[in-house]
Amino acid sequence: MPEKQHNLFDVEPPEWEADAAEERCVATVVLPTGLTRPLDYSVPDTLRAELEPGRRVSVPLGRGNRSVIGYCVAIENDKRTNRPLKEIDAVLDSQRLLSPGLLRLTEWMADYYLCPWGQVLDTVIPAGVRSGAGTRLTTFLTVPEEVVAKSASLKLPAKQAAALKHLLAEAKPTTPGEVAEAVGCTQAPITALRRKGLIQSEVRRVGSVDAQEDQAPVEPHLKMNPDQTAALAVIMESLRRGQHETILIHGVTGSGKTEVYMQAISEVISYGRQAIVLVPEISLTPQTVARFRSRFGRVAVLHSHLSDVERHRQWSHIASGNVPVVVGARSAVFAPTPQLGLIVIDEEHETSFKQDSAPRYHAREVAERRASAEGIPLLLGSATPSLESYARSEAGHYRLVEMPQRIFNRPLPTVATIDLCSHRQDRHARGAISRQLHNAMAEALRDGGQVILLLNRRGFSTHIQCPSCGEVLRCPECEIALTHHRKKQLALCHYCDHQTPAPDRCAACGFTGLRFSGQGTERLEDEVRRRFPDENCLRMDTDTMQRRGSHEEALAKFRDGEVRILLGTQMIAKGLDFPNVTLVGVINADTALHLPDFRAAERTFQLVTQVAGRTGRSERGGHVLVQTCQPEHPAIQAAIRHDYVRFAGGELPLRKALRYPPFGSMLRIVVRGPSEVTAREFATTLSERIRQAGEESDICLRLLGPAPAPFAKLRGKYRFAIQLQASQEDSISHLVAAATEKIKPPDGVQWIADVDPIDMM
Repeated sequence: MPEKQHNLFDVEPPEWEADAAEERCVATVVLPTGLTRPLDYSVPDTLRAELEPGRRVSVPLGRGNRSVIGYCVAIENDKRTNRPLKEIDAVLDSQRLLSPGLLRLTEWMADYYLCPWGQVLDTVIPAGVRSGAGTRLTTFLTVPEEVVAKSASLKLPAKQAAALKHLLAEAKPTTPGEVAEAVGCTQAPITALRRKGLIQSEVRRVGSVDAQEDQAPVEPHLKMNPDQTAALAVIMESLRRGQHETILIHGVTGSGKTEVYMQAISEVISYGRQAIVLVPEISLTPQTVARFRSRFGRVAVLHSHLSDVERHRQWSHIASGNVPVVVGARSAVFAPTPQLGLIVIDEEHETSFKQDSAPRYHAREVAERRASAEGIPLLLGSATPSLESYARSEAGHYRLVEMPQRIFNRPLPTVATIDLCSHRQDRHARGAISRQLHNAMAEALRDGGQVILLLNRRGFSTHIQCPSCGEVLRCPECEIALTHHRKKQLALCHYCDHQTPAPDRCAACGFTGLRFSGQGTERLEDEVRRRFPDENCLRMDTDTMQRRGSHEEALAKFRDGEVRILLGTQMIAKGLDFPNVTLVGVINADTALHLPDFRAAERTFQLVTQVAGRTGRSERGGHVLVQTCQPEHPAIQAAIRHDYVRFAGGELPLRKALRYPPFGSMLRIVVRGPSEVTAREFATTLSERIRQAGEESDICLRLLGPAPAPFAKLRGKYRFAIQLQASQEDSISHLVAAATEKIKPPDGVQWIADVDPIDMM
């Protein structure tokens, strides 16, 4: 029997390893596809030593006993020996992929987010780890103990004796190639020893490149101001108590939150433990990673642009316990850290921490669950915390730490609004840039400063319409207005990527004077180049940043002063620190303000506040101009005053009156199908079942719909939405699970349940 592999996690041996008379070993296995309920399998004696929860197994399924891969999630001794069970065929992993704590976390996710457990496990364990990307199957040779005892009396040919002697002298398993090279023989003597049973072999996967570059820390800690010192003291107190606590750092942009994180992480590392730092994907630039590596040396990075080989390598380094810091996007919350001591989520308000496909988890909620289970602090930081987190701090569930001052006591930038309605009534007005913003840009550039312009819409024109008959060019799959991209001369759907050549006449009536209306970043770039022909301008959106490394390359040009005007979508609104930026212009603050989404005002406030924070980060100071048709809107007024408390104080009572989060739980169901009638009928059936289940329970349930979703048709499928609200946090998930357990949708119809939804479209 092969020697048992060492675990990646320091745990006590499973209870089932002890021999039990008249008992058999039974493993509980969940499958990533197909059956959603766990299955029991008998563990043959030959596999007992290597099987443990957290490893994958090959098992027979169905009448044909087809071989499928599943996850072993539990093992126990079963006295019901008369229960017919199939046997596990093979153990696929040489070491466990998930610790017991992570297994419990995934089980909770499956229950809470209404997703099969096996599918959750497939999401948590990267594909590159499951496939062993970057590894190869290698044979290792050892000498059995019974052979060691009699080795001196064995009569063997010279080459076989030399090979056996070499293996006896080795302290660890050795490959046949290494033995042959050391002895100076071919594989024939080694093969002969294996046939005689004098040596035994074991095949396992090893990394083709298994080393990680060491980088010595080079930067010392920075000196902190009183706000930073006070925030760090709170975190240190929590760390030294060794208990779970969620700490929310509400620090204005430029207040030095990252330095607080880093000094807290240093404390954790001094205990011999590890830290996970989650940042929005858009902020995960080489500069961010370099900053952590310069402070801590070995840092593992997990994000969506890694290849399978790179991801597997990072995962292995983390699991070894030799990497003290893990930096990554939302999936890094599942990093297999054996000695976890702290989780940090920077910009915790970011919507990108919510997964948009099953399991539709939110990294903040998962991190809190994991931190609570492991008894460690969770650190949340933002200049504009989500209202859910802020309300929890007011209720005493989180500990709130305020950092109201910028480092070096630099003032926050002055913010002023420009009324777009007045601008458009000006008969001399042309384009997206008002006269006031144009003059401010000219002055900033003349003084040697740099300018950032935000417009959260891509393309040149946001819709194409015939003024003769009123026909709007729409996507045939989504029934949404197509966006004109002039550089490629395409009309493009930003939801399904349908594209067609930009028309020169109306398809309905043949009129040639089509109107290309609305402002996108491509049109804004064209206008900036016309207004400031002597200045280098750069556009950053998903159209221009598709090439790998283009994001970092663009920011480097702006940092070096090669580019003076940077414009783009929300990707330029967060995390950038350029001291020479003296002006920020928001082209249209209303783009998201009136969407059918209860978070529309919150997102507008966050976006304006975050982009305003990109300026005034040096002694030169800075100011912000916000163009809006509603300068008196509460979200705009709070943003221009940098007054989060004012915004939350006005918004939270509205949420409470309507039982919206954070004052109730919410679940959104979307039914979609190629037939509008069939999809609507199934959505009605689904809502009636849930309504009936709610009436039979003690839950005070509010059910809205079914109704056409805001985007009523996407990618050729008609969509109907059902919205559920209740006071209890967990009740909706359990209610929907029970009400829909045996429901089967018609052919072609699909439905998804999104717990704690972020996207309401």
